[in-house]
Amino acid sequence: MREIVMDTETTGFEPSEGHRIVEIGGIELFNHLPTGRVYHQYINPQRDMPAEAFAVHGISEEFLRDKPVFRAVGQAFLDFVGDAKLVIHNAAFDVKFLNAEFGWAGLPLLPKDIAIDTLTMARQKFPGSPATLDALCRRFGVDNSGREKHGALLDSELLAEVYLELIGGRQPDFALAGSTMQAGDGGAPTDWRPRPRPTPLPSRITAEELAAHEAFVTKLGEAAIWKRRQ
Repeated sequence: MREIVMDTETTGFEPSEGHRIVEIGGIELFNHLPTGRVYHQYINPQRDMPAEAFAVHGISEEFLRDKPVFRAVGQAFLDFVGDAKLVIHNAAFDVKFLNAEFGWAGLPLLPKDIAIDTLTMARQKFPGSPATLDALCRRFGVDNSGREKHGALLDSELLAEVYLELIGGRQPDFALAGSTMQAGDGGAPTDWRPRPRPTPLPSRITAEELAAHEAFVTKLGEAAIWKRRQ
C-alpha cells in the first residue's frame, strides 16, 4: 500500500480570497514504511506575502520571486502522488487549496476520498486533548526541536512519524509491547500495552488428551521436566 504524507504552506486561509500555495512537501510510504522518495517544491504565488503568513512559515515574497508558478509544477506533483492515498494533518485545508490550484491550472482535481486526516484520527484517539502536530510530537516522543517555524517538508517528515504511531507503530498489526507513552495534556494515560483477559479462555485440551499426557509423563519417571518445581 502506497501513501504520501504531505503538507502545504500558503499565503493565508482561503483560496477564495486569493490566497495561494507557496510550498508543498511529501514523503512516500510503502506498507507504512518510508521509501526515501520525497517531493518538495517552493512555488511563486504571484502575489504579496501577508505578514501573518510570513510569521508562521518564514517564506518571503522575495525568496519566492524566482520560483516556478503552480501551473508549471502541478502535474509533477500529481505524477508523484499517482494512485496513493494522501496523509494530511487537517486534510480539508490542504485539499481545498490543492484543488483550487489544480482548477486554476486546468489540471484534474483530487477526489474527495483521497485523504487520511491525522487530525481526525488524533481527536478520536485522544478526545479532549490537544491534537496539533507539535502536541502529537510531544505525546509520541517525536523530536521536533528543529521546527522553529512551519515548513512543508519538515512537517511532512514529523507527520510521517506521528502517523505511524497513530496507527500503532511501525508494525501496525501488533500492539506496541514496549510503549512508554505518557498521559497527554489534560488527558488520561495512553499506555496501549496489551492487558490480560478478565476471564481466561477455556482450555482446548480434551480430557482424553490430558489423561494421555499424564500417562506419558508417569512413564518418564521423577526426572521428567514436567515434574520439576521452579
